Amino acid sequence: MRTFRLGGIHPPDNKITAGSSIRELPVPEQVSIPIFQHIGAPPKILVERGAEIKVGEPIASSEGFISAFIHSSVSGKVIKIDKVTDISGYKRMAVVVKVDGDSWQDGIDRSPELKKEIKIEPQEIIQKVLQMGIVGMGGATFPTHVKLSLPRGKEADYLLVNGAECEPYLTSDHILMVERTNEILCGISIMMKALNVEKAIIGIENNKPDAIARLTECARDFKGIEVAGMKVKYPQGGEKQLIKTLIDREVPSGGLPIDVGAVVFNVGTMFAVYEAIQKNKPLIERVVTITGKDMKDPGNFMVRIGTPVSSLVEAAGGLPESTGKVISGGPMMGKALNSLDVPIIKGTSGVTLLPEAESSRKEIQNCIRCSKCVTVCPMGLEPYLLMALGEREMFERMEDDKAMDCIECGSCSYICPSNRPLLDYIRLGKVEINKLRRARKN
Repeated sequence: MRTFRLGGIHPPDNKITAGSSIRELPVPEQVSIPIFQHIGAPPKILVERGAEIKVGEPIASSEGFISAFIHSSVSGKVIKIDKVTDISGYKRMAVVVKVDGDSWQDGIDRSPELKKEIKIEPQEIIQKVLQMGIVGMGGATFPTHVKLSLPRGKEADYLLVNGAECEPYLTSDHILMVERTNEILCGISIMMKALNVEKAIIGIENNKPDAIARLTECARDFKGIEVAGMKVKYPQGGEKQLIKTLIDREVPSGGLPIDVGAVVFNVGTMFAVYEAIQKNKPLIERVVTITGKDMKDPGNFMVRIGTPVSSLVEAAGGLPESTGKVISGGPMMGKALNSLDVPIIKGTSGVTLLPEAESSRKEIQNCIRCSKCVTVCPMGLEPYLLMALGEREMFERMEDDKAMDCIECGSCSYICPSNRPLLDYIRLGKVEINKLRRARKN
């Protein structure tokens, strides 16, 4: 069975919403659309307070190569442009819109008809992906047009599509693969044309047999696309782990997937690309899982960007009294929210509500040198050592010991019998290493 070799764990799946069809979340009365929803430079705001805008209208333009456009997900009036608390917990600029109806910008095709024929050329695809605000939908939110613009001298052999969804609880990718199969496959074909590659592989873990069967059947009508079942193993959705699993190539330390001839995208990104190129629809909504063991009506919802998390929680039956923590994402790599008023963004794949009994940290004990954290690290690092260096603020030594290779999967903290906050200190070290690197350049 296909999988990556080094490290990994298998936490309980808890895929409570695996059989839940996509539901449309009603448009809220007001949205706050953050301007900074991607890795790179924040875009330039194009609208002013008092402006009347429509669904799909650009409200911020890309500034620099690594940046992305932002579009309005609703129609209505801009009532303010101000800082709001986003999913990171920091206050950042956002366009706040009071909703008035649901009027869409002209030229957006909202029909369910599949448009399979690709009529535009590779450079036009890249330009349109930029203009439609497409970013990585798996959580990283890296601008997609940048990945399509290959560095000089580099060529891609494979387009790899991440359908692993190895994070516990989350099922938004799963249901998208089942219900929007042909659209995803068409999106893959578009990206193959943009990259000039003839082979694409969709990697899906074996706990999603319906998605594997559906994509395998439909892929027969699309040239060069293979569907590969994979062993259930976390964090198989990581780029480097997926590349190792699917084509048995290893990305070097500090390297990128293109260094081994691969480009990796999430299945949600493929669906967004299809809608952008074939339907002229910007990235203004996405499927989000709202889930938790004590929730009354968890599910998968199509949600407009900028919708407050509170609206999603309400649609799923409200906040259970047992809730101890609300997480943007899943329990392994997600981030705890300090408010339900924060808006859904392009990278929000799910919201997980954990009961108090499962969300509180246990008392930290001394390291017993069991080496479990080393065994499960998918990057071959020594997390216990990196934490010790972080505690002592030995950040240059952390850099020498490859702390920047950490993908922050949390496997080390999960497996530690002494409840050591290994990942917390590694994250701290990475921040300080980046500061050191910037200082060296000045």
